[in-house]
Amino acid sequence: MRLLFLGDMVGKTGRTAVWEKLPGLVFDLKLDFVVVNGENAAGGFGITEDIFLETINAGADVVTTGNHVWDQKEAVSFAGRHEQFLRPANYPAGTPGRGSGIYYARNGARILVANIMGRVFMHPELDDPFKSAEAILAACPLKEQADAIVFDFHAEATSEKQCFGHFVDGRASLVVGTHTHVPTADCQILNGGTAYMSDAGMCGDYDSSLGMEKEEPLNRFISKMPKGRFEAASGPATICGLGVEISDRSGLAEKIAPLRIGPRLAETIPSFWA
Repeated sequence: MRLLFLGDMVGKTGRTAVWEKLPGLVFDLKLDFVVVNGENAAGGFGITEDIFLETINAGADVVTTGNHVWDQKEAVSFAGRHEQFLRPANYPAGTPGRGSGIYYARNGARILVANIMGRVFMHPELDDPFKSAEAILAACPLKEQADAIVFDFHAEATSEKQCFGHFVDGRASLVVGTHTHVPTADCQILNGGTAYMSDAGMCGDYDSSLGMEKEEPLNRFISKMPKGRFEAASGPATICGLGVEISDRSGLAEKIAPLRIGPRLAETIPSFWA
């Protein structure tokens, strides 16, 4: 099974690039399932219902989020209406929406996707991500209720991301980090067969500071005083993510490689799909 994960869409340029490129990627690469993190899609802060729906229409099967999920107030009301929209599963009981779900891939496989948020250097500090993941896996074990399991682990600290990967190794198909907006060079398959990458990177303008126009972040580092608001950068976007080949027999990863399309970063498409 061929699965594509795309990192945080940032602002108009990031979401537009995904909408323009994703239909062709689904067709050309014969993708069975696509997950996109959309938590920075609306001006860099949160996501609207229209943006969510447009991302689904472009070919995403699930849209995940993170700490900015509620930045757009309408998300509180639409989160519960769409099964393909996920907020972190370790929010307290009673939070609108859902943190995980089972979806059907284009090849008929059952895919469990779970959105989990880390706690190190993160706000708000949510429930224990490890306990949340354990409960999700206990309720839907790999190759029993699910043919593949994907975790979007939205976190700041790479140590927490790596430990989470080892925690679910052999019990999930993929653990991919989001939130830090910079693609890491540690694509690998862990000892137990789980594909892992500390951060997928962002879909946005890399002539920026994490997708934001660089002048105001730079000013705050130098002067320690705000001069204005953070604004999403509007230059040409690079799409960043990763591709994973998942065994139909075991539900574990067989191949993993980064995907990058656009300016500034070296372009690459997983060689096993080229």
